[in-house]
Amino acid sequence: MRNKFYVYIIQSKKKDLFYIGYTENLTQRLKAHNRGISTFTRLKGPWDLIWYCVFPYRDQALEFERYLKSHTGRIFIYKRIINPAEHSGDGRPD
Repeated sequence: MRNKFYVYIIQSKKKDLFYIGYTENLTQRLKAHNRGISTFTRLKGPWDLIWYCVFPYRDQALEFERYLKSHTGRIFIYKRIINPAEHSGDGRPD
């Protein structure tokens, strides 16, 4: 069986903060974020998984993670993943 590669977005329950990551084991990675094992997310949790995507190849997942962390990727996240109902078809808030 082929490995699965995940790109995910988690949201802090304490703050209006999102984290974008990559993993091969989504369940274990979310637990690590919530246990304070991850350096960046340690003091900002607990965290909720709000979105993920599965890729068949590691390179695809890493490339998409890099895109989501870019300026245009963050616009995509807010427009299509986090608040899609708040945007009209032209990309501007209603």
